[in-house]
Amino acid sequence: MPSLNLAIARLINTGTDNFAIWVVKAPYPSGYVLRDCMWPVELTQVWQEWQQMFTGHSRLDLPPNSTPQNSNPLPIDAISLSSGQTTGPYTSRLMQYLGMNLWRWVFDGQILGSLERSRGIAMGQHTRLRFRLEIRDPDLIALPWEIMQREPGQSAMSLSQDLLFSRTSSEVDPLPYLRTDQTLNILLVLGYDDNLQLEQEALILQQTLVDTPVDSNSQRYAPCMVNQLLQPTPEELIQELETKAYNVFFYAGHGLPDPDGGLLFLQPDMTLNGIELAQALTRTGVKLAVFNACWGAQPAASNHQAIPASSLAEVLIRHGLPAVLGMRDEIADHESHSFIQAFAEALRLYQPIDEAVTLARKELLTLYRFNQPAWTLPVLYLHPDFDGELIKNLDEGITELPDTAIPDIDSVVPSASLRSLSSKDKTWLLRYGVTRIGRTKDNDIVIPEPSVSKRHAEIFCRNTLTDATLVRTYYLQDFSTYGTTWFLGPNGWQQILREEVPLKSGMQLKFGSARGETWEFIIEDS
Repeated sequence: MPSLNLAIARLINTGTDNFAIWVVKAPYPSGYVLRDCMWPVELTQVWQEWQQMFTGHSRLDLPPNSTPQNSNPLPIDAISLSSGQTTGPYTSRLMQYLGMNLWRWVFDGQILGSLERSRGIAMGQHTRLRFRLEIRDPDLIALPWEIMQREPGQSAMSLSQDLLFSRTSSEVDPLPYLRTDQTLNILLVLGYDDNLQLEQEALILQQTLVDTPVDSNSQRYAPCMVNQLLQPTPEELIQELETKAYNVFFYAGHGLPDPDGGLLFLQPDMTLNGIELAQALTRTGVKLAVFNACWGAQPAASNHQAIPASSLAEVLIRHGLPAVLGMRDEIADHESHSFIQAFAEALRLYQPIDEAVTLARKELLTLYRFNQPAWTLPVLYLHPDFDGELIKNLDEGITELPDTAIPDIDSVVPSASLRSLSSKDKTWLLRYGVTRIGRTKDNDIVIPEPSVSKRHAEIFCRNTLTDATLVRTYYLQDFSTYGTTWFLGPNGWQQILREEVPLKSGMQLKFGSARGETWEFIIEDS
């Protein structure tokens, strides 16, 4: 999918109102353009008006000399007249006015030309343009960039039919290894909130996340597994993340802004900041973190001035998490439940994360109207190297050929096993699908050693057709807590750190301690 990444930064030593807007990534060589501009006083005025109307907390100010000294009433009536509308709620016109002013400031001259040509390239490829916005100035993070629109009556960018809108950052750690998942595996964490009935909220969220619409074809929906933790300690939370292969982390509870990425209240007197959480999420392979809490996408502030790189979403994405979804401001429970239900349904239909957010945002607009801020609250950050794919429908990819599909060609259908080199009586025949290896009894191969993780590794096979011959190849995938899966290579024992390696007959393996039992992988032609 073609991608256009745009960055906005304040120019140093040129006055606080001077900015640069430039293209960081474009789908064609001449699309990398730059524009210098001034921050308009009118935008500061309408931003102040927005906060008075919609913001449920203390305001965040733009730099002092950007603040108008003698504010005049906003010419919002001009919008309704230009669009042929002579009546309408003030909130709707205010939202439209701010969206249009943000658009006109960002998309001017060559920047607009780069957007339009990138859109044309995407249309020519019969796909959508992935648009990612990077706000490098902390004072501008809190603005609702998702509402940018070109003209009255046109869709906001985050609601567009032909592009997918998200925010990003270029100052990020590399993406960790991302495994291919076919199931939504969600860890639901209910933290402290004095206004929240935890058991009832857990039940509502669990039903919202896993329920399949009655009138739908359930075969189209990916499976969804949800495990929940109620007011865990940080140690309990980290242990749960490390013992299962979760791809979604979902937090509901109280949150506060903090310079280290916000504070999540797991218990009334027990918090976890964004930097601490980032270590656990990136280490355990989580792809998406969702925060149903205030301030998730809002920076911390000192004297009404934003602190750089302080929002929870920014901190997590900078530490290499692929995707983070937070709320820019307070969101009502019924609004968040509506959003989560539509969002989870889209993910289970194998939609990319940014596409799922767009669909859920449209659901909020339909239910709670354009002139209410609900649809503007979700803010999605995507890592610049992440394509947004959370789960993959392998049934629509490579189809395995059954043995009877091509009867007139040779087929190689090997059987495989793991054999202990310490005890000849310990031999495990591997499945043709997935064989799970771990310490607990729910695995196919149980190795009851303390150094073996509950879900330690998997061995699976793929079919490929080579020169009219069907070949089945086996692979080993590590899921252990500390990457303690080993294979004997030319240079001795080598560690597999959450990687996928092909297996050859005679290869020797260890699970857990490097001094533990040695296993041999064997393939025999049937």
